[in-house]
Amino acid sequence: QKEKRRAPGKRTRIAAYKSKMDLKQRDEIIGFVGLGEMGSRIVQRLLKAGYRVIGYNRTISRATKLSRTHGMIVAESPRAVAEKSNFVFSMVTNTDAVKAITQGPEGILAGLSGGKIFIDMTTQSPEYSRKLALQVAEKGARMLDAPVSGSVITLVQGKLSIMVGGDLEAFKIATPILEEIGHKISFVGENG
Repeated sequence: QKEKRRAPGKRTRIAAYKSKMDLKQRDEIIGFVGLGEMGSRIVQRLLKAGYRVIGYNRTISRATKLSRTHGMIVAESPRAVAEKSNFVFSMVTNTDAVKAITQGPEGILAGLSGGKIFIDMTTQSPEYSRKLALQVAEKGARMLDAPVSGSVITLVQGKLSIMVGGDLEAFKIATPILEEIGHKISFVGENG
């Protein structure tokens, strides 16, 4: 007795499309600069979600530990992270630390090029964030500032809140990745 096969319905087609989109998204390489308490756990979440992550930290032992225990690729500089990834995240202590990782011949800006998205999760000066967004745009890339509300515990629980400023189209593109980091993602307007 032959079974009748039904043609895929709308729900099946949508699910198949989303599945293909998820696979495509997972092919993206995510860069991460700043592997402290929060940054290292964000990287772990992204790796667990199936993304390939390349990371850098000023204290190299933090990067090598993530490589050894979770499979993160270690980069030799912030510039190398930006050159080898499509989405570049940073999360460091303050505005001075953001300047240190973005400026100069080995900084993130030196490795950015057209089509890339730089997402800074540092709680930093709004003025510097706006200045940095202009420098990123000069490279043909786009920047989002995305500071978080929460702690290591809320991050581990997947309950981190992220407030995102910057280019709306870049926000839409980056949202699936941001959703792997936190549960509440809010677009708040322009950079800064």
